[in-house]
Amino acid sequence: MISPVAWVRGRLGERGAALALLALLLALAVVPLVVMPAARCEAFGKGCRAPGPEGKADPVAATRTPTPLEVATRGAYVALGDSYSSGVGAEATVADQNPLDRCHRTSKAYYHEVSQAFRFAKGTAFWACSGATTDDVLDGRGGEPPQIGRIGRDTSLVTISIGGNDVGFSRVLAGCVIKLPWGRGCTGQGEEIARRMAELRQSLPALLSKITQRAPYARVVVMSYPKAFSEVSGVDGDNITVADQRWLNGRAYELGGVIRQSVAEADARKVAGHRPGSVEFVDAYGAFAGHEVGSRDAYMNGLTVNLAALEAEPRSYHPTVAGQQALARLFVDQIKKGPGRPLS
Repeated sequence: MISPVAWVRGRLGERGAALALLALLLALAVVPLVVMPAARCEAFGKGCRAPGPEGKADPVAATRTPTPLEVATRGAYVALGDSYSSGVGAEATVADQNPLDRCHRTSKAYYHEVSQAFRFAKGTAFWACSGATTDDVLDGRGGEPPQIGRIGRDTSLVTISIGGNDVGFSRVLAGCVIKLPWGRGCTGQGEEIARRMAELRQSLPALLSKITQRAPYARVVVMSYPKAFSEVSGVDGDNITVADQRWLNGRAYELGGVIRQSVAEADARKVAGHRPGSVEFVDAYGAFAGHEVGSRDAYMNGLTVNLAALEAEPRSYHPTVAGQQALARLFVDQIKKGPGRPLS
């Protein structure tokens, strides 16, 4: 039998056979390089590229729970509430004492320190108003628009103090410190306070519900009220007795309990409904420990009486500049810490 090589030689001659063999070898080299780049990469180590990104979402990043601070700062911060939030008693400039400012928002209110402590993606706003009740937050006060209208779906943080005016603390204090012959004194107002506390137990949860509906993604941080009195004799010239100081401190503690319970229930509804955001409680009762009225370095203003109206001036028993700074620290710490549960 004639071999293929001998047959080619016979047909093409010696030179033609060599050319045919060369063409065959070139064909075998080129086809894999063109048709099979992967094989070429493996065989010759050339033409290799690192695989590009597949464009798939990172499953860890997609399911990561945001930190409390991320939730609080990804939108706008809005400060709502009453005189403890507006900064009455912490006047530091001429503008702070502007009689035309019906809400008495001062430059040293805790809002300013909170707004500067973090970077809020959509800015900050200050709408707390002196004298505000839960109804005023919803309906407005003294020509001011409703505070609740200042928040929305892009609000990521709300701070608020509310409830003190609902239970009539300013009138209660006036009854304690201004000894009128026909007055009921201090502890004689207990029944009225109890009734007002019961009403707040209804109105505060309703307010929190409306706030969370209007700002569904926000962390809503609600503050209680600090203990005001040092419970020592000689406070404000003994115009208020030690027994009355204890009684008033007790009512502030009781009010804090109503606020705490309302907040816990509002947050529980968030959790049960698998809804974003939170409602959180900041306990300010002990914020002025060692600095109450009657102490050497008080964080609370003492009594200033308007004799013409027979009532305590608004700044009486309200935080000083140092008091507002102490409240700001409470809020900053809570914003960093969070509600103690995951936030979606």
